[in-house]
Amino acid sequence: QVQLVESGGGLVQAGGSLRLSCAASGITFSIYAMTWYRQAPGKQRDLVATITSGGSTNYADSVEGRFTISRDNAKNTVYLQMNSLKPEDTAVYYCNADLRGGGTRLNYWGKGTLVTVSS
Repeated sequence: QVQLVESGGGLVQAGGSLRLSCAASGITFSIYAMTWYRQAPGKQRDLVATITSGGSTNYADSVEGRFTISRDNAKNTVYLQMNSLKPEDTAVYYCNADLRGGGTRLNYWGKGTLVTVSS
């Protein structure tokens, strides 16, 4: 059974920091690309940051320079360090694991963790 469990969300003032974690089980974590998405109330779910199995990273323009994604394959965990938070960063943050190859795609989602940034 695959599980992705996010943690670390909460209420923070603008300019503050939070670190989100996503612990994976039931998958060979190291071979998956891991992505953080977020969904604000009434809006679509958007990509925030991705880290490949090889460690390459990619960020949404809105978080570039403020957020850092990293992974610890020994702990089957991906992190999102969020600095200089803004009220517009308020959203539910979701963890995603994705594996593609040989005509097959495996894709899994966590249940999300709420981040609220007050002004």
